Amino acid sequence: MDAASVNLLREVLASTGWLERTRELGLALRATRSPGGLLVVGTPDDEPWHVTAHLADEARLSGLAQLSPTLIRWAPPPGAPAHLRIGMERLRSTGRGETLFVVAEQRAPVPLLERVEDARRTGATILAVDGGDPELESLAHDAIAVPAEGAALSFDAAQHLVSSAAGEVRRLGLRERLARLADLITGPRVSD
Repeated sequence: MDAASVNLLREVLASTGWLERTRELGLALRATRSPGGLLVVGTPDDEPWHVTAHLADEARLSGLAQLSPTLIRWAPPPGAPAHLRIGMERLRSTGRGETLFVVAEQRAPVPLLERVEDARRTGATILAVDGGDPELESLAHDAIAVPAEGAALSFDAAQHLVSSAAGEVRRLGLRERLARLADLITGPRVSD
């Protein structure tokens, strides 16, 4: 999905509340302290390649290195490139300052829930986009449930909006830049 499609989707969803929720989750992804500390994992049958690629693009385009994701795979092949060989054992060393982003349209299997719980206990921030999994959502610090039916957007579209929001860099307009400059020159305002 290109930038124009994301903007059109934003216009369509403007009055639904989905934009605010995806923006909140996208901004929460930025809390990761270091490049590679944003760990992205899915279920054994559905690895979140798509959102991982979008987060990598957003990190590069926005200059926010902490958005550089690490894809966690259930069974990486031994001959895979280094960045595609990171398995579930990486979650054992997850700690404070790192974020575990779980992307699971189907219910999370018990082994994933156990690893998510372990990562939470060691201080990682747990975020999720899921299909309405109450067990996963109970472990997450923040989650967005995208039901398979009846939602105003698809699971894929939710991932696009979250990754796009994560990389948003708000540019100040001329008036805001001048106001900041004036504040710097004149010093703080003192109220009477």
